[in-house]
Amino acid sequence: MAVVEQDEQGTRVRFVRHLKHPVEKVWAALTENDQLKQWFAELRVEDLREGGVISFDMQDGTYEKFEILELKPLSVLEYTWAEDRVRFELYPEPQGCRLVLIETIVRVTDHTPKDVAGWDVCLDVIEALLDGRTIASRKDIWEGKYEQYRNQFAELRQG
Repeated sequence: MAVVEQDEQGTRVRFVRHLKHPVEKVWAALTENDQLKQWFAELRVEDLREGGVISFDMQDGTYEKFEILELKPLSVLEYTWAEDRVRFELYPEPQGCRLVLIETIVRVTDHTPKDVAGWDVCLDVIEALLDGRTIASRKDIWEGKYEQYRNQFAELRQG
């Protein structure tokens, strides 16, 4: 489960995964379109540089464009996601690397737990792909995670 923190600047959702693969291999999964489409088919890197663009296929013939805010090869990829931000960080470790995903959310809505569960499943899929495994049903995994995140965000609203 991700760690969710809220303050006056918004909500941050932080995922951490320890992967048994080198930074170079994980970076390729995040930035090379042939690999990216395997875990998030709607995303496409159009221009991999700060100020560059990642597009999101809305599945209706239109595309939303996300701006790359920070790019440090093999280390940091951060881009807008509508009014929010998505940041991937990679850190070498003796047995592979640590992948950190931080989503900064301006406004939490009823849809937020669905999106957060989606990112969690994406990280599961990245790990499986890198390991040479497949995940039989992303939907089944997502449903369980969504329920947990729905409860977590409900508790945050009450607290």
